[in-house]
Amino acid sequence: MSHRSRSAFSWSSALRDMRNDRVQVPQGFLGSRERIRVAVRLNVVALVKADGSFDRAGIMSAAAAAAKKHQLQYGSTWAVAMSVSLKAAWQLAKSHRPAVAH
Repeated sequence: MSHRSRSAFSWSSALRDMRNDRVQVPQGFLGSRERIRVAVRLNVVALVKADGSFDRAGIMSAAAAAAKKHQLQYGSTWAVAMSVSLKAAWQLAKSHRPAVAH
């Protein structure tokens, strides 16, 4: 009688699952995030209002400006550039929110 369990372990499946679990950073995401971070630091745009709520107009404005530069640098479509830049803007807004709310 074999001591193996009924479900066999597959190394290839396990490794594939581990690769899929890694966070995929879209091309240009870090650059867009840094552009937006600089704009916030220079008070060009605000991502969070004084009351701690998100400044949606500011987030959209920052994302649009970063998307234009993303398009120039990577030659991507507007949809791809805005997607990357909006993800970056929202990430920054969520990270800044606790500091502004206090």
